Formats: sequence, C-alpha cells, structure tokens
Amino acid sequence: MASESPNGLICFTNCLLPQEDGSLVQKDLWIDERRGVILDAQRTFFLRKERPDKIIDLGGNILSPGFIDIQINGGYGFDFSVYDGDDQIYRDGMKLVAEKIIETGVTALVPTIITQEKSLYPKLLHLLRPYSAPNSAHLLGWHAEGPFLDLAKRGAHAPPFLLPATQGFKSFEDIYGLPNLADAEDWLMAGSVDEQSVGVRIVTAAPEIEGVMHAVGELSKRGVVFSIGHSIATTDVATMAVQNGARLITHLFNAMPQLHHRDPSIIGLLGASPHLSSPLYSAFSPFPTSTVNALRATIHAASVTRKVSSPGIVPHTSEAFDDTETPPQSPMLLATQSISQSRLHTQTRPHLQSLSLASSGSISPLPLNSESRQLSRGELHLDKGFVADLAFERPFYEMIVDGIHSHPNSVRLAYSAYPEGCILITDAMKILDPNLRDGIHEWRDGQRFVKEGDKLYLEGTTTLAGSVVTLDKCVRNFSRFTGCSLGEAIKCATFNPAKCLKIENKKGTLRAGADADLVVLDRGGNVMSTWIKGKVAWSRKA
Repeated sequence: MASESPNGLICFTNCLLPQEDGSLVQKDLWIDERRGVILDAQRTFFLRKERPDKIIDLGGNILSPGFIDIQINGGYGFDFSVYDGDDQIYRDGMKLVAEKIIETGVTALVPTIITQEKSLYPKLLHLLRPYSAPNSAHLLGWHAEGPFLDLAKRGAHAPPFLLPATQGFKSFEDIYGLPNLADAEDWLMAGSVDEQSVGVRIVTAAPEIEGVMHAVGELSKRGVVFSIGHSIATTDVATMAVQNGARLITHLFNAMPQLHHRDPSIIGLLGASPHLSSPLYSAFSPFPTSTVNALRATIHAASVTRKVSSPGIVPHTSEAFDDTETPPQSPMLLATQSISQSRLHTQTRPHLQSLSLASSGSISPLPLNSESRQLSRGELHLDKGFVADLAFERPFYEMIVDGIHSHPNSVRLAYSAYPEGCILITDAMKILDPNLRDGIHEWRDGQRFVKEGDKLYLEGTTTLAGSVVTLDKCVRNFSRFTGCSLGEAIKCATFNPAKCLKIENKKGTLRAGADADLVVLDRGGNVMSTWIKGKVAWSRKA
C-alpha cells in the first residue's frame, strides 16, 4: 500500500480525466485521502493555503471514476440469490464479492436477486442494505428482479414463483416487506448508515402483468428505480410505464420481444418519436387484458416445441436470455391493430403532457415541466438540428456487452439511437472471476460447466450458463463495438449509471465533494489500480 500524504492531500498529475460529456481532458485531480473525497483544487488552495504533499504521476494514463455495476447476480463463488439460513455466512459472501471485484475497476455495485420463494424476500432485501468496508467496493443496496415478470419472457426465473400484482403497490409491499419499500430517507435511516451514505433500490418488473402499472408511480415516489424487463409489453404499454415513472430498461434486447417496425415494443423507447408530443397525436390506451393474454398464449405455445438441449437436464440459462424462442411480436399484434386504433382517446392531448394511471385504471393527463414553446396545430418547427421535445424523458437502458448477449451491431444501433441513456452491466453469475481458467469446472447439483473465454456452457450441451464478463472488459468491448472513444465508453459505466440512480453527486463522477473512488486505466482501458475513498485498494502486479 502507498504511504499516506503528510497533510492528507494528494495530487494526481500527468493524467487524462473523463468528463461527464465523455471527453478526456489532461488535467490534475486533487483528493483528500483522510476524508476520502475529491477536491476543488483552486478552492482548497485558497482556503487551506496548502498544496498536496503527495504527487502521483500517472504517466499519461486515465484516472476515471470507479465503475458502477447496477446488475450483478454474484461472483467469486457467491450468489446473492442463495440464502442458507445463516445471516453471517451471507454477509461474508457479500464481503467477499466487495473485496475481490475491485480488481475489475468496480468500486460500487447493486447486488441483484432473481425470483425467489416469496417468504425469502424480506430477509434477503434486509441483508442487502448499503454496506461499505475499507478497501472494498460499496454495496449500494438491492436490485429485485422479479417475481412480477412475464412467464413468456422468464429466462432462468422459476415459473412457480412468478406472481401478478393483483393489489397494485400493496402486492409489492407484501412480497418485499414494508420496511424495504419505505420512503428513501426512512429506509436509509433504518439501516444505521451515516448521512453521507447513498442507497439504491431497483425493481425489475413487466408492466403488462396485472397490477404492476398501478404500482410504478408509488415505487418511483419512494425512491425506487422501476425498470422494465422480462416483459412482452407493447410500445404503448412500455411508453405508459415510462410516463408513470419507469426509469430504466433491464438488459436491453434480452428477455423482451425483438424490434419490429410496426410495434418496436420496449426497444422502441430508445427511438421514441417526437410525434408523441404533437397535439395531433392521441396516446394509445394499453392493449386490453385479453389481447396481452392472447399474445402470451401464442408465445407459450411456441415455447412448447422448443427442444431441450440434453435429455434429463434442465437448461440453466443466463437469466437475461429468453427461455423461450420468440419472434418479433408482429403477427398477433397486427391482427389487433384495429383494436388499438379503436381505443384511441377522442380528445387530443396537449403538447408535453404525460399520462398517469389512476388507481381505478383510468388515464388522466399530467403536465410535465418544460419551457418548450407549444406548437400550434399543424405547425412544424423550423430550426435546423433541433429535435422536437418529447412528452417524457426516454429511460436509461442496460446492455451486457460481452459479444454474446447482444451482437456488436445491435450494441452500436442502440447507442447511436440514445447515447445518453446507455448503461453497461455484467449481469454476472456467481462464477464471475477473471482469474478462472478455461476448462471444465464443478458447478452445482452434480453438474459441471465448460468455460471458454467469456462463454460458459453446461457440460455436454450448448446451453449458455450465464455471463462471466467483467465490467472493465465490457467498457473495452463497447468502445470497439460502437467505435466511440474510450472516454465515452467509460461514461456508460460511471456517470450514466450514477445519474440513473440519482447519485451522480457522490458516485460515478469527478465532481468536487464526490467520493474518491477511482480507477487508473491504461490507454487500452485495462485496470492498473483501484482506489477506494482516497486510498489505493488494489494494483496490478508489474
């Protein structure tokens, strides 16, 4: 470990600093290693009349905010979704992941649990309160993926545990536990954390499932990030979820209908048309329950014919992959176009208005804050390069950029459509370990897996067993796949996830006052060292 600075001030020099716009700027960075925060160099000098006693020359390399992984199922042999009845063993597993993962440049993560037997949720979510330890990544809270998911897009989620939210938000409270869904401030205070701590809660659910849409607004109001995922939602239903407060899309392209030009489904949110804001456009109501049920039945019927990869073995796929093979949702939805058209509201909606689903299921307009000028009927804007405002903010979206879950062309297509919303995740399983050699390894239930680079297969099959890609590799892949700069790729693993979680003043940024959680990268994007709260916690051996 490096020696401490006598006055607590450290200056990193001869380095490139990623900016919030994705650029890289040659500039010094000052930190206070005693308080573990980033400093405003000019203000610190004039107030304290001191210069840093310790200067670190980074040799032209990159000094980035630490990476943030908002969807990770486990690593280094520990699975966040597995609880054996011993709280201490579970906490030890959390600690192990937090200590080890810093070698990949991750300084903060949101542990993710997949669909469970409902009695386990209150216990697991209580254990997954924000946690920090010296020289370890920060565990920011929890990401509950399920149980309010669509059976047709369940992935590896166990069908017997999937549930509807028949009582709206109360169903979420009943499953997750009332204390775990308290207002953000009350939830944090109940966890014995200091006022500087940040806490994150994410829920992935399918908005077309009974009662889920009614809960979106209340979850958002309590500081929970609602993410659309494992869903067959039409574009209209997905749009309504966003208008009600949904802020994120879970692992884009995976566990959702694929892009179709007549109904681009959830993916279509990235290219949401300004026409939705036009006074001439009338918003769709959601498809009737009978329509969604018919679509679900169609997909389920197709899944029955799916071949099991090996007799007697239940495929263990990545939860991000579709457990059923489904085409773009075109034939069935085209047959219902007349239904959706007939359900258009008769009154046109004012410019820049949103829709809110009331508890009765009716739809009422809610104005959004905007200073944009309202165009009169039939008028088009005349400013070159200006795109008309939308009636809602497009959601952030996650991508697993391992070259397996999504083709490089798909990655580039999504990023080109909406770069500001892109968030890189690993969605990694318990076998995540960059030091794990290729070959055959023991897994669970007497089964073994074969590791080939970033690919994992069940032995004797071609069934993918999940993701083992690290977030630093996702950053490098992303730059290669999209052609964007390394600085822009870094933004998708730092500032964008922090902004989505509304913690960008503390994490994912080099702003003065933010936590000095840093990663030093060479110009190829490889991790050289990781700093936690102003102190070096891991460095690559020469």
